[in-house]
Amino acid sequence: MIELYYKYIGRLIEPGAKVLDLGCGDGALLEYLFTKHEAKGSGIEIDFDKVIDYVKRGISVFQGNLDEGLKEYQTQSFDVVILSQTLQQVQKPLFVISEMLRVGKKGIVTFPNFGHWEIRRQLLLSGKAPSTSNLPYEWYNSPNIRVLTIKDFKIACQKENITILKEIPLYKNILSRFLFGSKYSNLMADNGLFLIKKEGDT
Repeated sequence: MIELYYKYIGRLIEPGAKVLDLGCGDGALLEYLFTKHEAKGSGIEIDFDKVIDYVKRGISVFQGNLDEGLKEYQTQSFDVVILSQTLQQVQKPLFVISEMLRVGKKGIVTFPNFGHWEIRRQLLLSGKAPSTSNLPYEWYNSPNIRVLTIKDFKIACQKENITILKEIPLYKNILSRFLFGSKYSNLMADNGLFLIKKEGDT
């Protein structure tokens, strides 16, 4: 699933593009884009220990809190800004999206879909906070402080005058992708992947 997920992101990035990865975690996505797509750029990560590890590995990553903005970066200074599996973990999601679309010509956002049928089923039958293979946490140790669905994200984009250039629902298996496509993504997709830009930007 992870390898396929990286491939979908990679297909949205031109060879040699300048990218900024927000909340870059273990740096695996950045390394993949650098190696497979000749991308260049850097990342931002809040965990200091991870930043130190990046430096040792020769990856340009800076420590920072996304909720404080990207004031160190100039407008449109990156071809693509990536917010991968981080949107649901920030305090100010709309502000973070606004900042990523200020410093980037385009943005790629991915997040776990809390509207997935398995989550709905668990909540309905057990009455407890759901835990799935895609979201393997208990309510008290989950890093996810925002609960959003694919439908929620699309509505927010409309309200904030953000253009969705491409929607790619991510399913656990290829068959589901062909069976459900985008029409049933809010119910069947495990994750949402969107290529976006601010309306009016060229």
